[in-house]
Amino acid sequence: MVVLSVPAEVTVILSDIENTTTPIAFVKDILFPYIKDNVKEYLQTHWEEEQCQQGINLLRKQAEEDSHLDGAVPIPAASGNAVDDLQWMIQAVVVNECWQMSLDRKTTVLKHLHGHMWRTAFNVGSMKAEFFEDVVPAVRKWREEGMKVYIYFSGSVEAQKLLFGHSTEGDILELVDGHFDTEIGHKMEGESYRKIASSIGYSTNNTLFLSDVTREASAAEKVDMHVAVVMRPGNAGLTDDDKTYFSLITSFSELYLPFST
Repeated sequence: MVVLSVPAEVTVILSDIENTTTPIAFVKDILFPYIKDNVKEYLQTHWEEEQCQQGINLLRKQAEEDSHLDGAVPIPAASGNAVDDLQWMIQAVVVNECWQMSLDRKTTVLKHLHGHMWRTAFNVGSMKAEFFEDVVPAVRKWREEGMKVYIYFSGSVEAQKLLFGHSTEGDILELVDGHFDTEIGHKMEGESYRKIASSIGYSTNNTLFLSDVTREASAAEKVDMHVAVVMRPGNAGLTDDDKTYFSLITSFSELYLPFST
Protein backbone atom coordinates (compact mmCIF):
# COMPACT_ATOMS: atom_id res chain seq x y z
CA MET A 1 0.00 0.00 0.00
CA VAL A 2 1.23 3.49 -0.84
CA VAL A 3 1.75 5.68 2.21
CA LEU A 4 1.81 9.48 1.99
CA SER A 5 3.28 11.14 5.05
CA VAL A 6 1.36 14.27 6.03
CA PRO A 7 3.67 17.22 6.81
CA ALA A 8 4.00 17.84 10.54
CA GLU A 9 2.66 21.42 10.23
CA VAL A 10 -0.69 20.16 8.90
CA THR A 11 -3.47 20.26 11.48
CA VAL A 12 -6.45 20.65 9.12
CA ILE A 13 -7.71 18.40 6.34
CA LEU A 14 -9.99 20.00 3.74
CA SER A 15 -11.75 17.58 1.42
CA ASP A 16 -13.81 17.65 -1.72
CA ILE A 17 -16.83 15.31 -1.96
CA GLU A 18 -17.48 14.15 -5.53
CA ASN A 19 -15.22 11.17 -6.24
CA THR A 20 -13.11 12.03 -3.23
CA THR A 21 -15.32 10.98 -0.32
CA THR A 22 -18.31 9.88 -2.41
CA PRO A 23 -18.49 7.82 -5.63
CA ILE A 24 -19.16 9.91 -8.70
CA ALA A 25 -21.88 7.42 -9.66
CA PHE A 26 -23.91 8.46 -6.62
CA VAL A 27 -23.71 12.11 -7.64
CA LYS A 28 -24.34 11.60 -11.37
CA ASP A 29 -26.69 8.61 -11.29
CA ILE A 30 -28.74 9.37 -8.17
CA LEU A 31 -28.46 12.94 -6.88
CA PHE A 32 -28.79 14.91 -10.13
CA PRO A 33 -31.23 12.59 -11.93
CA TYR A 34 -33.46 12.95 -8.85
CA ILE A 35 -33.65 16.70 -9.53
CA LYS A 36 -34.58 16.25 -13.19
CA ASP A 37 -37.13 13.54 -12.44
CA ASN A 38 -38.83 15.33 -9.54
CA VAL A 39 -38.46 19.09 -10.01
CA LYS A 40 -41.88 19.56 -11.62
CA GLU A 41 -43.72 17.59 -8.93
CA TYR A 42 -41.74 19.36 -6.22
CA LEU A 43 -42.69 22.78 -7.57
CA GLN A 44 -46.35 21.84 -7.88
CA THR A 45 -46.40 20.59 -4.29
CA HIS A 46 -44.33 23.29 -2.60
CA TRP A 47 -44.93 26.34 -4.83
CA GLU A 48 -46.64 28.46 -2.14
CA GLU A 49 -44.01 27.79 0.53
CA GLU A 50 -41.69 30.67 1.39
CA GLN A 51 -38.45 28.76 0.78
CA CYS A 52 -39.65 27.61 -2.62
CA GLN A 53 -40.65 31.13 -3.61
CA GLN A 54 -37.29 32.47 -2.47
CA GLY A 55 -35.62 29.95 -4.74
CA ILE A 56 -37.86 30.84 -7.67
CA ASN A 57 -37.18 34.57 -7.25
CA LEU A 58 -33.44 33.93 -7.19
CA LEU A 59 -33.71 31.79 -10.32
CA ARG A 60 -35.73 34.51 -12.04
CA LYS A 61 -33.02 37.08 -11.30
CA GLN A 62 -30.36 34.67 -12.53
CA ALA A 63 -32.37 34.09 -15.72
CA GLU A 64 -32.45 37.85 -16.33
CA GLU A 65 -28.65 37.99 -15.96
CA ASP A 66 -28.34 35.03 -18.36
CA SER A 67 -30.58 36.57 -21.04
CA HIS A 68 -27.59 37.17 -23.34
CA LEU A 69 -26.57 33.48 -23.32
CA ASP A 70 -27.55 31.02 -26.04
CA GLY A 71 -30.39 28.80 -24.87
CA ALA A 72 -31.14 30.91 -21.79
CA VAL A 73 -34.67 30.36 -20.51
CA PRO A 74 -36.56 33.31 -18.91
CA ILE A 75 -38.84 32.72 -15.93
CA PRO A 76 -41.98 34.89 -16.21
CA ALA A 77 -43.79 36.52 -13.34
CA ALA A 78 -47.53 36.09 -12.77
CA SER A 79 -49.65 38.27 -15.04
CA GLY A 80 -53.18 37.05 -15.62
CA ASN A 81 -55.02 33.76 -15.14
CA ALA A 82 -53.69 32.26 -11.91
CA VAL A 83 -53.92 28.63 -13.03
CA ASP A 84 -52.38 29.23 -16.45
CA ASP A 85 -49.68 31.46 -14.94
CA LEU A 86 -48.73 28.82 -12.42
CA GLN A 87 -48.30 26.06 -14.99
CA TRP A 88 -46.43 28.43 -17.31
CA MET A 89 -44.03 29.50 -14.54
CA ILE A 90 -43.46 25.96 -13.32
CA GLN A 91 -42.66 24.78 -16.84
CA ALA A 92 -40.27 27.69 -17.31
CA VAL A 93 -38.46 26.81 -14.06
CA VAL A 94 -38.21 23.16 -15.10
CA VAL A 95 -36.73 24.05 -18.50
CA ASN A 96 -34.37 26.59 -16.94
CA GLU A 97 -33.16 24.02 -14.39
CA CYS A 98 -32.53 21.42 -17.08
CA TRP A 99 -30.70 23.97 -19.24
CA GLN A 100 -28.39 25.00 -16.39
CA MET A 101 -27.73 21.41 -15.38
CA SER A 102 -26.92 20.44 -18.98
CA LEU A 103 -24.14 23.04 -18.84
CA ASP A 104 -22.97 21.73 -15.44
CA ARG A 105 -23.30 25.21 -14.02
CA LYS A 106 -22.30 25.73 -10.38
CA THR A 107 -24.44 28.78 -9.61
CA THR A 108 -25.33 29.28 -5.97
CA VAL A 109 -28.90 30.00 -7.09
CA LEU A 110 -29.22 26.59 -8.74
CA LYS A 111 -27.88 24.81 -5.67
CA HIS A 112 -30.43 26.62 -3.48
CA LEU A 113 -33.40 24.82 -4.99
CA HIS A 114 -31.53 21.53 -5.28
CA GLY A 115 -30.79 21.63 -1.56
CA HIS A 116 -34.47 21.96 -0.71
CA MET A 117 -35.39 19.05 -2.97
CA TRP A 118 -32.69 16.76 -1.63
CA ARG A 119 -33.69 17.60 1.95
CA THR A 120 -37.19 16.31 1.25
CA ALA A 121 -35.80 13.05 -0.19
CA PHE A 122 -33.29 12.49 2.61
CA ASN A 123 -35.76 13.32 5.38
CA VAL A 124 -38.30 10.75 4.20
CA GLY A 125 -35.56 8.13 3.84
CA SER A 126 -35.89 7.64 0.09
CA MET A 127 -32.21 8.52 -0.42
CA LYS A 128 -29.00 7.84 1.52
CA ALA A 129 -25.57 9.20 0.70
CA GLU A 130 -22.77 6.80 -0.18
CA PHE A 131 -19.14 7.05 0.88
CA PHE A 132 -16.08 5.08 -0.16
CA GLU A 133 -15.43 2.41 2.47
CA ASP A 134 -12.09 3.93 3.49
CA VAL A 135 -13.48 7.39 4.22
CA VAL A 136 -15.31 7.12 7.54
CA PRO A 137 -12.68 4.97 9.34
CA ALA A 138 -9.92 7.33 8.17
CA VAL A 139 -11.76 10.48 9.20
CA ARG A 140 -12.51 9.00 12.63
CA LYS A 141 -8.80 8.28 13.03
CA TRP A 142 -7.83 11.80 11.95
CA ARG A 143 -10.22 13.28 14.48
CA GLU A 144 -8.88 11.03 17.24
CA GLU A 145 -5.37 12.24 16.45
CA GLY A 146 -6.36 15.87 16.75
CA MET A 147 -7.00 16.84 13.14
CA LYS A 148 -9.73 19.27 12.15
CA VAL A 149 -11.76 18.16 9.11
CA TYR A 150 -13.61 20.49 6.74
CA ILE A 151 -15.49 20.00 3.48
CA TYR A 152 -15.32 22.22 0.38
CA PHE A 153 -17.75 21.28 -2.39
CA SER A 154 -19.57 23.09 -5.19
CA GLY A 155 -22.89 21.81 -3.80
CA SER A 156 -24.52 24.00 -1.16
CA VAL A 157 -23.62 23.72 2.52
CA GLU A 158 -27.17 22.52 3.13
CA ALA A 159 -26.74 19.72 0.58
CA GLN A 160 -23.41 18.74 2.15
CA LYS A 161 -24.98 18.47 5.60
CA LEU A 162 -27.74 16.31 4.16
CA LEU A 163 -25.14 13.94 2.68
CA PHE A 164 -23.25 13.57 5.94
CA GLY A 165 -26.39 13.48 8.05
CA HIS A 166 -28.21 10.82 6.02
CA SER A 167 -25.65 8.32 4.81
CA THR A 168 -25.33 4.56 4.52
CA GLU A 169 -22.94 4.97 7.49
CA GLY A 170 -25.62 6.75 9.51
CA ASP A 171 -25.40 10.35 10.72
CA ILE A 172 -21.69 11.26 10.46
CA LEU A 173 -22.03 15.04 10.64
CA GLU A 174 -20.14 15.00 13.93
CA LEU A 175 -16.99 14.01 12.01
CA VAL A 176 -16.91 17.33 10.12
CA ASP A 177 -15.90 20.61 11.75
CA GLY A 178 -17.38 22.79 9.03
CA HIS A 179 -18.55 23.12 5.43
CA PHE A 180 -17.79 25.50 2.57
CA ASP A 181 -19.41 25.93 -0.83
CA THR A 182 -18.94 28.31 -3.76
CA GLU A 183 -20.28 31.26 -1.77
CA ILE A 184 -16.73 31.59 -0.44
CA GLY A 185 -15.36 31.45 -4.00
CA HIS A 186 -14.89 29.14 -6.96
CA LYS A 187 -12.80 26.02 -6.48
CA MET A 188 -10.43 26.87 -9.34
CA GLU A 189 -9.37 30.13 -7.67
CA GLY A 190 -6.55 30.23 -5.14
CA GLU A 191 -8.15 33.07 -3.18
CA SER A 192 -11.01 30.73 -2.21
CA TYR A 193 -8.60 28.49 -0.33
CA ARG A 194 -6.97 31.46 1.37
CA LYS A 195 -10.39 32.63 2.55
CA ILE A 196 -11.23 29.19 3.91
CA ALA A 197 -8.00 29.00 5.91
CA SER A 198 -8.52 32.52 7.25
CA SER A 199 -12.13 31.86 8.23
CA ILE A 200 -11.21 28.83 10.35
CA GLY A 201 -8.21 30.53 11.92
CA TYR A 202 -5.41 28.55 10.32
CA SER A 203 -2.66 29.22 7.82
CA THR A 204 -2.95 27.68 4.37
CA ASN A 205 0.32 25.92 5.22
CA ASN A 206 -1.47 24.17 8.11
CA THR A 207 -3.98 22.64 5.68
CA LEU A 208 -3.99 19.60 3.40
CA PHE A 209 -6.53 19.70 0.58
CA LEU A 210 -7.81 16.44 -0.93
CA SER A 211 -9.46 16.47 -4.36
CA ASP A 212 -9.77 14.35 -7.49
CA VAL A 213 -9.41 17.45 -9.70
CA THR A 214 -5.88 18.64 -10.49
CA ARG A 215 -7.00 22.18 -11.34
CA GLU A 216 -8.46 22.52 -7.86
CA ALA A 217 -5.29 21.10 -6.34
CA SER A 218 -3.21 23.59 -8.33
CA ALA A 219 -5.37 26.50 -7.15
CA ALA A 220 -4.94 25.48 -3.52
CA GLU A 221 -1.22 24.94 -3.96
CA LYS A 222 -0.77 28.46 -5.35
CA VAL A 223 -1.64 29.85 -1.90
CA ASP A 224 0.76 27.46 -0.13
CA MET A 225 -1.81 24.86 0.85
CA HIS A 226 -0.60 21.25 0.86
CA VAL A 227 -2.47 19.06 -1.65
CA ALA A 228 -2.97 15.43 -2.56
CA VAL A 229 -4.87 14.19 -5.60
CA VAL A 230 -7.24 11.32 -4.84
CA MET A 231 -7.46 8.75 -7.62
CA ARG A 232 -10.85 7.01 -7.54
CA PRO A 233 -12.66 4.83 -10.10
CA GLY A 234 -14.20 7.06 -12.77
CA ASN A 235 -11.85 10.00 -12.22
CA ALA A 236 -10.55 11.98 -15.17
CA GLY A 237 -7.27 10.53 -16.35
CA LEU A 238 -4.05 12.14 -15.15
CA THR A 239 -1.28 13.18 -17.49
CA ASP A 240 2.23 11.86 -16.98
CA ASP A 241 3.20 15.30 -15.71
CA ASP A 242 0.32 15.21 -13.18
CA LYS A 243 1.44 11.80 -11.92
CA THR A 244 4.98 13.07 -11.49
CA TYR A 245 4.11 16.43 -9.94
CA PHE A 246 1.28 15.72 -7.50
CA SER A 247 1.20 13.55 -4.41
CA LEU A 248 -1.29 10.78 -5.26
CA ILE A 249 -3.42 8.49 -3.09
CA THR A 250 -6.11 5.94 -3.93
CA SER A 251 -7.54 5.72 -0.41
CA PHE A 252 -7.76 7.96 2.65
CA SER A 253 -6.10 5.13 4.58
CA GLU A 254 -2.89 5.89 2.68
CA LEU A 255 -2.41 9.17 4.57
CA TYR A 256 0.03 8.78 7.44
CA LEU A 257 -0.10 11.29 10.28
CA PRO A 258 3.37 11.49 11.82
CA PHE A 259 2.10 12.76 15.15
CA SER A 260 -0.84 12.44 17.49
CA THR A 261 -2.17 14.58 20.30
